[in-house]
Amino acid sequence: MKKALVAYFSASGVTAKVAEKLAMGIGADLFEIVPETLYSKADLDWMDKKSRSTVEMNDRASRPAISSKVADMATYEVVFVGFPVWWYREPSIIDTFMEAYDFGGKTVIPFATSGGSGLGDSAKNMQELAPGAEVKEGRKFSASVSAEELKGWASTWL
Repeated sequence: MKKALVAYFSASGVTAKVAEKLAMGIGADLFEIVPETLYSKADLDWMDKKSRSTVEMNDRASRPAISSKVADMATYEVVFVGFPVWWYREPSIIDTFMEAYDFGGKTVIPFATSGGSGLGDSAKNMQELAPGAEVKEGRKFSASVSAEELKGWASTWL
């Protein structure tokens, strides 16, 4: 079995629950992508054109800072990257994460949570930020997904 990492960003806790189930189900290490400046409820108000999340997502160059780093990314062969879908793609903080490491030779699999929309161009975007990696299409999950379903899905790459 390949050494795997489950890295995730969660704004409301839903993605965190899925990431925890996935890591436990496949015996992977778990890393939370925590912004240096946490998002407040007002920051996450996607209806407000001046909210932090809206401003970040409207600026493709936005790279919110992350508060910590993966200790030894080089030891992982497979990296699952989880996030809530924002504006039909990965949040800008995921772009920060993808640019922070050398993913060359690794398999990267996005997974997401969303109230409605799919992953959009997330895999394509992440591939552009991780030259040398093999970024897969990934999948969206509901908060109620079972650890067994996640394990079955992830086993393709382990």
